[in-house]
Amino acid sequence: MDDDTAIFDLLDEPRRRVDDTLRRYLEHLEQPRALTDAVTYALLAGGKRLRPVLCWYSGVAAGDDRQRTLAPAAAVELVHAFSLVHDDLPAMDDDDLRRGRPTLHIHAGEAVAILAGDAMLAMAFDLLASEPDFDSQTVRRLITELTAGTRGMISGQVYDTIGGFSDELSDRQRLELIHRNKTGALLRAAARMGVIAAGGDAGTLDAITRYADDAGLMFQIVDDLMDVRESSEHVGKRTGKDVAAGKLTFPAILGVPESEKEVDRLCQRALETIAPLKERARPLGELVRYLARRTR
Repeated sequence: MDDDTAIFDLLDEPRRRVDDTLRRYLEHLEQPRALTDAVTYALLAGGKRLRPVLCWYSGVAAGDDRQRTLAPAAAVELVHAFSLVHDDLPAMDDDDLRRGRPTLHIHAGEAVAILAGDAMLAMAFDLLASEPDFDSQTVRRLITELTAGTRGMISGQVYDTIGGFSDELSDRQRLELIHRNKTGALLRAAARMGVIAAGGDAGTLDAITRYADDAGLMFQIVDDLMDVRESSEHVGKRTGKDVAAGKLTFPAILGVPESEKEVDRLCQRALETIAPLKERARPLGELVRYLARRTR
């Protein structure tokens, strides 16, 4: 079995199960058809489903039977989809391509895109709060984690779009502050929610949190590298835009070779962090290796 087949097999079940969960949730909502259509367009358009997959396999590493992480994984994906829709808006990143097709505001109009994003954020917390398999304490912990991840993600977007850094921070420190919030906070929340849903112990939660922090920063460095190396057609979204906008990126600060070395360093450290979890963390190891070498 080649590497691509192995990673497809690893990602396939959680992606299918989470998408089914999201479809069933949407089917039972009473809301305008135009809103449901817009949410469906943005939410069920494919994609890596990295955050739900991370939630799923963090639960596996904590001893889950692959059932209890479905609602948290779906909730995280709703927040992620909300963030993409709003990030693509003209007032933000002004993107017209997402996952190889028009962004939601191009497809359905700016007002609908704003409202669909708002709705998905609300849906995420509703889905968690209405999950019958969790006791009230677990629901509170999951909501706390998702709230922290969402706030961190939004803070990172503020730093990236508006600024507001301390004068003492170097360019690299500013860039890490952006990415550990804008991208890393929701990845961290996804991983921790998987452990919490599975009833994992404190040691497992700590190890997977550190793994997710390194994997999240590594993921964004790879994204920065793709922005300068890959075509828009290959990636499925506009590339070269960060350079054109004069944004801080790892290749701009460190250069491409040093950025690649940082990817390798973070990948190795993430692997070492979960090594004590042994076989149950094997999927997380395969996942971080895949994220280090992805090209889209």
